[in-house]
Amino acid sequence: MDSPHQDQPLITAGAPLSVAEAAVVLVHGRGGSADGMVALADEFYRHGLALVAPSARRNRWYQNSFLAPREANEPDLSSALAAVADAVETVREAGVPRDRVVVLGISQGACLVAEFAAGTPRRYGGVVLSSGGLMGPEVGDYDGCLDGTPVLVGGHEDDQAVPIARVRETATVFESLGGDVRARIEPGDDHGITDAELAAVAELVEGLLTDADGERSGR
Repeated sequence: MDSPHQDQPLITAGAPLSVAEAAVVLVHGRGGSADGMVALADEFYRHGLALVAPSARRNRWYQNSFLAPREANEPDLSSALAAVADAVETVREAGVPRDRVVVLGISQGACLVAEFAAGTPRRYGGVVLSSGGLMGPEVGDYDGCLDGTPVLVGGHEDDQAVPIARVRETATVFESLGGDVRARIEPGDDHGITDAELAAVAELVEGLLTDADGERSGR
């Protein structure tokens, strides 16, 4: 199967895309689900926010470590990146501007979001990477400009699945691409999004919705 994720459902919740003022694309990790990501979004949901979550076949985006050579994770990896891109494009085509679209990933999802955003740098509403980083044995070269996109990068010092050195390298790459990067490195060996990161996402969402209200009232 060359495109294992393309026939999987796209879960939507929150405000209908046709009337949404902002959106968050939620990308789950290995063993997670789109429904689980939508449930997690209760922590930062606000009126006017659309939630969109792509699904991985068998709840796994790619088979090997994110540090493995890229070809070791094909064709799953290319299909997974296409699923993220398709979700963002669905939101944009519905009328939500890209600069009000936050792309958020956890674990495997964070690795995909990192590759998506670094590979197609634009002004997004935000990029959130929790317990993940850019993929491959070494960080590659990326060109383009994120034009001040807020980028939240989170990790734990002793996470066995995601070396903290790669988290820091990822933050550096996003700074070089013109992102407004905030890195939050926590002690311990936990893996996954933290309450502090969820609070930062809530703040980011609130800002996007406030900006949308300001633009509408100024017309």
